Amino acid sequence: MKKISSPLLARLLLATLCSFSSAGHAAQEIVFGQVASQTNPASAANAKGLAVGIQTYFAKVNAKGGIAGNKLKLVTLDDDLQGPKMLELTQQLVADPSIVGLLGFLNSAGLAEMAKQDLPVKAGIALITPLQGDKHVISAGNVFPLRSGYADEVTALLKEAKSWDKNEVAIVNMNIAFGPPLAQLAIQQANAQGLKIATHQVIDVSPAAFDASVKAAVAAVSKSQPKAVLVLAAGKPASEFIRAFREAPGGATQVYGLSVLLHDALVNAVGADKARGIVLSQAVPYPFIPSKAVINEYLTDMNKYAAGQPLSFSSLEGYLGAKIAAEAVHRAGSQPTRAKVLAALTNLGEFDLGGLYVKYTPVKRQGWGGVELSIINGQGALKK
Repeated sequence: MKKISSPLLARLLLATLCSFSSAGHAAQEIVFGQVASQTNPASAANAKGLAVGIQTYFAKVNAKGGIAGNKLKLVTLDDDLQGPKMLELTQQLVADPSIVGLLGFLNSAGLAEMAKQDLPVKAGIALITPLQGDKHVISAGNVFPLRSGYADEVTALLKEAKSWDKNEVAIVNMNIAFGPPLAQLAIQQANAQGLKIATHQVIDVSPAAFDASVKAAVAAVSKSQPKAVLVLAAGKPASEFIRAFREAPGGATQVYGLSVLLHDALVNAVGADKARGIVLSQAVPYPFIPSKAVINEYLTDMNKYAAGQPLSFSSLEGYLGAKIAAEAVHRAGSQPTRAKVLAALTNLGEFDLGGLYVKYTPVKRQGWGGVELSIINGQGALKK
């Protein structure tokens, strides 16, 4: 029988020991699932940004040995921005026992239906920082938001309009998801701030009525001659209205939109010339200047682990979501499970991301609560 030399035996023993964490368990991959379309033009830029931000933070954690020896991993599935497909793929992720949490979802219609069906609660899984501000989604069971909600964004946009003496506002909303409740909120907020509603128009998103509805909304807004237009819509309803309004009499009027009106998709849809000057609320801080500790951390890590990838609001949002997910894994102990991660998030308390705070308790889950404003410049880029 051939003897194994002592140095070789030592190396084999070391390799065996390295496959276990300091707690004495086999190291494993801790997998989070994401559903976000990187192929649909309306969501591609933001979906890619979210994934890059998540993977950047995970790469940093993994480069330092992971958490209790466990490495973090993201699995992304593409729903082509179709609501029913998001539900189907989410069920697929939930059925996989290796998935400990859901992270960085993007699809307003799909998320609204997930919340309506109480899917995260029924599956016993956490949905961490979806790119969404609809109160019905971010307040749904087992959802742990980063964003404070669209209501805060509406308030900030109307305050901005008033500060520039734009005291007659047209409100345009789509007739689904967050559109109707936010329109009512905007009307209430405008009245409270002493702003006059020039007109309130609703875009019917059903295929048979859509084109005529957009045309009617543009005509009514143009006729009312407002000093500002608040668009409470996303995707095609928003971009088609803005495109047509810019070509109508009075189309140079100041337009305001929510963070869900994704600026890359808007510029691609209507062109930089028509998007120029639109003010968008942002539910995450400005990512290009290290104004907070976590922004400096993000910039450093993007340069190190995602060199060549563009800085963006969405990649910062993914990065922050990944930081929350990693903290939950850390608190879940050396052998994280879906239930342990969910419990860790539920009892997270106030968590400092680096100058930004979220607070999750069994009673209430709050995002960071801030809103910043940006404007699309002549080149189609966002500026603070």
